[in-house]
Amino acid sequence: MRLLFLVQGEGRGHLTQAIALAQIVQEAGHTVVAALVGVAEGRPVPPFFAESFGTSIESVASPALVYSPRTNELLMLKTMLATVGQLRLLRQSTRQIRDAIERYKPDLVVNFYEPLGGLTYARYWPEVPMVCVAHQYLAFHPQFVFPVGKWPARLAFLFNSWLTSIGAVTRLALSFDALPHVPARRLRVVPPLLRREVTHQEPGLNNYWLAYLTQPGLATRLYEAHRQHPEVPLRFFNPATTEPDQIIDETLTCYRIDGPRFIEAMRQCRAVVTTAGFESVCEAFYLNKPVLMMPQPNHYEQHCNALDGQRAGVGVAATSLDFSALIDYLPHHDFGRNQTFRQWHGQCGPLFLDALAQAGHSETKRIQWPVFLLGRKKAESDYEHQATLHRQPV
Repeated sequence: MRLLFLVQGEGRGHLTQAIALAQIVQEAGHTVVAALVGVAEGRPVPPFFAESFGTSIESVASPALVYSPRTNELLMLKTMLATVGQLRLLRQSTRQIRDAIERYKPDLVVNFYEPLGGLTYARYWPEVPMVCVAHQYLAFHPQFVFPVGKWPARLAFLFNSWLTSIGAVTRLALSFDALPHVPARRLRVVPPLLRREVTHQEPGLNNYWLAYLTQPGLATRLYEAHRQHPEVPLRFFNPATTEPDQIIDETLTCYRIDGPRFIEAMRQCRAVVTTAGFESVCEAFYLNKPVLMMPQPNHYEQHCNALDGQRAGVGVAATSLDFSALIDYLPHHDFGRNQTFRQWHGQCGPLFLDALAQAGHSETKRIQWPVFLLGRKKAESDYEHQATLHRQPV
């Protein structure tokens, strides 16, 4: 089977998932003919992906998320307005994707949460079936528990997830644990896609904590947390650091982003402090490291990730980088949940190959309008009242 990948290039998560799935399908004898990577206009494809993917890569101009330079909050309204202001660019990019499908002649398009994929299928309706892969699609599951309130953010999140998957024959929802499939919503639940560099590791145990924050501007909050708890040895992989090692004081060292070194540091650490990006949380869970998950301000998706990770036993969700939440949590962490997660992840290859094989024999689906998002049954049982972030006193 010939596969064409379409990958959202914002951050590292979806790119890492694409690398992991490429390894699975190529080992099974299939071919990934190319990857189209959606990046903000003028930005290059991240070097780590170009070095690791191993086949043809094209960049496609795609709208970027807009963050506040002062607070690092995700500005959803400005993001949406900026997208509307780029209609000409969207037309060009969807045409580029349509042309790539005709040129590469794949049997299947695999879309890693790139909105241009859904827009291309809405505009041109290619005959090649499309499968969409992302943890965000788990929000379509009736058993998914949302953060309390925040309805405008919830609807915007669900609408964006629907937009990315217009025309998809199947949505593959990456999940911390197994859940029933939901055929009426074209939803199949599958394990997370983790890179081999992580799954080939065995955890060690040193005393330091590992910190990784997706937005460089959040570093000031980490430094403040460190000042409050200088007794905690901390290794901080900072996107803004250019030097290999930058010693701040006796218990804090900053490192520039370096994939192999980061994995080794995670393998050996005592615990992980991070924003609630799905990939880094899953990697820590696989290596049996308790995690303090602090969503980026106003980032609803990460808020969902943090609560779902807390439910699954990954660690503790928090609204701030106060280390007290993790210090209090560590004595109660259930390290046995790691084995359940590893067993679930062990089914990754067969489940994905089966899903892709079935999708490859499917016909392109008509648009499934997102009415079900408004009428979905809320899984807000007694559990949801407990599904709030650990809040520190103001």
